[in-house]
Amino acid sequence: MNLAQFSIKRPVTTLMIIAVVLVLGFISFTKLGIDLFPDFSFPVSVVITQYQGAASHEVENLITKPLEQILSTMNNVKNIQSLSSEGSSIIIIEFNWGTNMDVASQDIREKIDLIETFLPSDAETPMVVKFDPSMMPVMQIALYGSDDIVQLKKIAEDIIESRLLRIEGVASVGISGGLERQIAISVDPDKLAFHGLSMYQLASKLQMENINLPGGTVYQGKKQYSIRTQAEFEDISEIENMPIPLPQGGTIPLKSIAKVEDTHKDVSTIARYNGKPSIALTIQKQSGYNTVQVAKKVKAEMEKLKKEIPVEIDYDTILDQSEFIEFSINNVKDNAITGGIIAVLVIYIFLQNLRSTLIIGLSIPISIISTFVLIYFNKLTLNMLSLGGLALGIGMLVDNSIVVLENIYSHRTRGEEPVTAALSGTNEVAMAITASTLTTIAVFLPIVFVEGMTAHLFKELALTVTFSLLSSLFVALTIVPLLSSRLMAQIKVEEILYAEDNRKGLASLLQKFKVFYGKVEEKYSDLLKWSLSHRKAIIIPAVTLFIISMALIPLLGAEFLPRSDAGSISISVKLPYGTNLDETNRFVSELVDRIEEIPEVEGIMESIGSGGQMMGDMTSDSSVASVTLQLVPLAERRRSTDEVAEEVRNLTEDMAGAEIEVRAVSSMDFVSGGALESISIEISGDDLDELKEISSQVTEIVKATPGTREVKSSLEEGKPELVIKIDREKATMYGLSTAQIAQTVNSAISGSVATKYKVGGDEIDVVIKSDDELVDDISKIQDLLIPSPTGAFLTLRDLAKVERSTGPVTIVRLNQARQVSVTGAVVGRDIGTVNREIQQKLSELPLPEGYSIKMGGEQEQMMESFRELILVFLLAVVLVYMVMAAQFESLKHPFVIMFTVPLALIGVVFALLLSGHNISLISLIGVVMLAGIVVNNAIVLIDYVNQLRQRGMSRYEAIITAGPARLRPILMTTLTTVLGLVPLSLGIGEGGELGAPMGVTVIGGLTFSTLLTLIVIPVVYTIFEDWGDILARFKKRIRQKSADAKEA
Repeated sequence: MNLAQFSIKRPVTTLMIIAVVLVLGFISFTKLGIDLFPDFSFPVSVVITQYQGAASHEVENLITKPLEQILSTMNNVKNIQSLSSEGSSIIIIEFNWGTNMDVASQDIREKIDLIETFLPSDAETPMVVKFDPSMMPVMQIALYGSDDIVQLKKIAEDIIESRLLRIEGVASVGISGGLERQIAISVDPDKLAFHGLSMYQLASKLQMENINLPGGTVYQGKKQYSIRTQAEFEDISEIENMPIPLPQGGTIPLKSIAKVEDTHKDVSTIARYNGKPSIALTIQKQSGYNTVQVAKKVKAEMEKLKKEIPVEIDYDTILDQSEFIEFSINNVKDNAITGGIIAVLVIYIFLQNLRSTLIIGLSIPISIISTFVLIYFNKLTLNMLSLGGLALGIGMLVDNSIVVLENIYSHRTRGEEPVTAALSGTNEVAMAITASTLTTIAVFLPIVFVEGMTAHLFKELALTVTFSLLSSLFVALTIVPLLSSRLMAQIKVEEILYAEDNRKGLASLLQKFKVFYGKVEEKYSDLLKWSLSHRKAIIIPAVTLFIISMALIPLLGAEFLPRSDAGSISISVKLPYGTNLDETNRFVSELVDRIEEIPEVEGIMESIGSGGQMMGDMTSDSSVASVTLQLVPLAERRRSTDEVAEEVRNLTEDMAGAEIEVRAVSSMDFVSGGALESISIEISGDDLDELKEISSQVTEIVKATPGTREVKSSLEEGKPELVIKIDREKATMYGLSTAQIAQTVNSAISGSVATKYKVGGDEIDVVIKSDDELVDDISKIQDLLIPSPTGAFLTLRDLAKVERSTGPVTIVRLNQARQVSVTGAVVGRDIGTVNREIQQKLSELPLPEGYSIKMGGEQEQMMESFRELILVFLLAVVLVYMVMAAQFESLKHPFVIMFTVPLALIGVVFALLLSGHNISLISLIGVVMLAGIVVNNAIVLIDYVNQLRQRGMSRYEAIITAGPARLRPILMTTLTTVLGLVPLSLGIGEGGELGAPMGVTVIGGLTFSTLLTLIVIPVVYTIFEDWGDILARFKKRIRQKSADAKEA
């Protein structure tokens, strides 16, 4: 008993099976996570070693090189990059995709243990960290509202941070901006030296006077008392009046040698939102957690906190990945629903029967809901690729049902009984639709040979399409015959909406379509007859078109993933090293004044003294700043994020004295964490001066290439420093050690936390340091008084030389050779063409021996992915041929059908050229899928031709009969797939740009191949048949000759 027979004979059982699947599907759908891309982490580990006081060259030779040598002996290592800077070594180990990172981390620790004894004794133990460059913040929140910025920061640190960290999935909450209270004791060094005192003595005295210590217990009668000595400072006046003992006897109050103030810590970062002082919260999620779910919980918690906190505070979300993800996912859902409605309308127009259309209409949701069950149990998420697979699948979902229903409908109109028509109609095409489904699924099998980012992105789409097609095949072989046997029990003229005597409105239009389709069928029949008698006139133009389309491929641009409009722009500002915070703040304020008039800008978040907020980099440096622009929603603006970013570049290009980098945030940043640069050129060699010379030449070449922006070299300029070189002999003569002098300088300039001042349940730092006005230039530092045990008054210049110098740069190495990177962005052109032009120019650049240039970043990832997908495509074509050979039990007929693939490629090239899309990972996935889709129409046609020939028809008669008979299902299946993909291919709305190239590729390839399949494939079929006959006759003649020769 086959499936169709089972479903018709056991309708209640079949309906119960469907009911179970639907219930499971609904439950699965509610539990599915939502993300922009499939969840994956990069196979990268980091080894961090601290070596205090060592210059970058020492760190490179003593720490980095030995570690690199031992780590490079590990298995599956793809690249080893290192950064040797003052006091620290960072080694980034990139493994091949598919490496078990837990095992790899263990191997790294074992290798380090082998070499640790050979490292400098005062270097710290190397630390191994599993690194994920996609740890980009999922949210960035600007907190404002309270007039007191100190109070606002306190609320952020004491309440908000701890509450947000409790949320499952939140990894870290970074806080920047605001002020922090402290008690500052500004000492006059001259007065201190005059009284023979040191900073250390003051700090010790403050510590000893501010105590709260238990003193044991004492009994009196039947009671036990705890003894506590309480001598903590209760107000500022107590600190001011604290007596300081003098070496020569007597005491003086602290206020006579120092100024005591209740003030704020030195500001290291300034945060503003839309010009108002604010606190910036940067939230990162834990690896493996869902972005949308984490963001929802954070928003809900923030709303709760807003109501609970007694002070009136407010917040705005500057960056929220989840919003863009939800917009994008909803957009794909809408496209899928629109596609489904269009597919049903196409079926109704062709069949003009409500009951038949209802059967197909039911098969779409059942197929999709059952797909959700398989998605859930395979631990996949709803993302742009899995949903894109579903949107792509919707048009294909109905293909199987259409072929079955159309055939049952034909049998019914011939007067067969409902059950007989349902059984014979289904069984007649069961093999053909099973083969066509298997060919579509077969194209995804070669993905097992692909590694890297491509495999992770492609896998979920492949699985979703496979699940949806298997579901649709099951529906076509069970539900369609069951419903057909019941709903098509009586086909009457009245059921078809138009009536012969009443041609008005919709009925009239449907009648006109029926007449029009009749003419199309007639014309096609005539064209088919003409083609069979003029075979050269068909084949030569088809081959010519294929050659032309292949020649046009270089005109297509290339990119890794299509750029999508995330509605956010990140601006990073870098002033010369050593620029103070006030100057950086002034520069950023001027920059913001220029860009705040841009109409599309909704919110401006400034973070001065902290760079790269986008990447969650919370390091503090007074010479850097970042500005994040939040744009109004896509529907409310005419210009794209890239266009607005270009205006920002134009407005700021004449601002001299700083490096300004403008980056339109794209979906690429969500998948790579911004780690993939559009242009990245890696220069390797040994000598830093030589590398600097080559990198400056490369930078000029890149800058001269049209479309490049923000071109920079990774070679840093050194930081300005003052180096104090102590004369040991002089110091020893006065009874001083180098450590004592260094400690005095540090205490005077940086200050030290002497004790804590407790007030209102808070602990505030009491910092002791020299008065800022007395150490604010180099000559004053040289005149700094150093107390000596001998009682002599000495200045720093008596004991040491103070020289201006440049701090060491960071030395970068890649695979045990020094390396410099030249990076840049691309605007207004495609990445592939720009990188190709740069490569051509670089190939002419003469390089010294031992130096090499390599393209990295997005270009490297793109070329790697393209190579893998071309291999997948070739393997897919072979697998499709094998599936068809097994179905037809013939090697010849599948070969004929495979001619649809080159015909589809003609359509792909022309569709991409006309629509202006580039070749990308997404469009190539569409090409791979086409290999399995385009053969389906030819399978249905050739399968029917073979069936008719088995019934005794001649070849010519079988083709002339099969062509028009299969025209309707072929046109219906093609139109449902093509029209169903139109919403996706338009790329409208948030994230629409991601799915559009795939939609355009499939539409172009399928439309062109279908039109040519109907004519070219029957012609190729006859040519192969004729060649087969000629070959058979030739073999027969040879056999005859050899038989005659034996007889003679």
